[in-house]
Amino acid sequence: MTPRTPTTAPAGTATPTDSADAAIRAGQLRTDDAGSRLTLERHVRDTDRAVALARDVVTGLTSIPRALPPKWFYDATGGMLFDEITRLPEYYPTRRERAILDRHAGDIAAACPADTLVELGSGTSTKTRLLLDALRDGGSLRRFVPFDVDEQTLARAGQGLLAAYPDLTVHAVVGDFERHLGRLPAGGRRLVAFLGGTIGNMRPAVRTEFLRTVRAQTAPDDALLLGTDLVKDPDRLVAAYDDGAGVTAAFNRNVLTVINRELGADFDVRGFAHIALWNAADSWIEMRLRAVRDQRVSIDALALTVDFERGEDLLTEISAKFTPDRLDAELAAAGWATAQRWTDPDGDFAVTLATPSSHPVAAPI
Repeated sequence: MTPRTPTTAPAGTATPTDSADAAIRAGQLRTDDAGSRLTLERHVRDTDRAVALARDVVTGLTSIPRALPPKWFYDATGGMLFDEITRLPEYYPTRRERAILDRHAGDIAAACPADTLVELGSGTSTKTRLLLDALRDGGSLRRFVPFDVDEQTLARAGQGLLAAYPDLTVHAVVGDFERHLGRLPAGGRRLVAFLGGTIGNMRPAVRTEFLRTVRAQTAPDDALLLGTDLVKDPDRLVAAYDDGAGVTAAFNRNVLTVINRELGADFDVRGFAHIALWNAADSWIEMRLRAVRDQRVSIDALALTVDFERGEDLLTEISAKFTPDRLDAELAAAGWATAQRWTDPDGDFAVTLATPSSHPVAAPI
């Protein structure tokens, strides 16, 4: 689970001018347009999002077994629910990763004294400030490149960072992992951060393609910083995705609310039970919505009718968990070499620094 939550500008933070807004609508906000150090480069528009949602819903609900990608959890309500999830006692990953960065951000900056920090799936850039602070304190930081699908979040977070880091320039990229990684700005020594365990939401072949795409753009001195959840007791894993307060259940069902609102569907949201289970064969958690009765769902915008039988599942998310050996093998298959790894004291979560290798090796078995 990874958030894509709109945020509000901090008090006293400047907002783009009318001319800057026009530049944003045109597709790109340059520093000379706004009289600031912020560049906002847009490759995803509202119409792209609508088309993508329609495509994913048609594909996912007409396939067997049925499945939806987890990115559609994150409207404003989904973002707030995920924020609440991160504070639940059962949900350890956010706290463990934060603890690692609190303790080792300086070590990371020393190992890769980058002048450019790139963050994929940036959101509000909260944890990223630990890395920005460490790179700044080391004297190398010049530029921050946040990459996310939510334009409003990037613009407002970027403005907040400019206020906090007077010598920083921000080049925000509004894009989709599946299509726009090649649009990341080049130049300088770059540390590319992909945190939160988000890579676990990808299936193995997609993970490898993602890592290879990032690798293809990197220079020899660049590095990748990857956050991953580690394999542990299945009971703890399931509890992290099925909390006693029911917050994760509400988060899971929210994808149906999004489809109802944006595509004119009539899902009975309470007609689906939240299910979290451990898939030992694939080493991942699965979140599902299970129909509690037979029902027919109409989706007006797609002229589509879908029948669910009682007990039928709709897969909404996978969250892969890794062993160090498996992670090293997957990185190597995509052309990366593990340089350093840090874990929390309990060994629940890992942050791995990887550097470009000469050539990818055979894919892991």
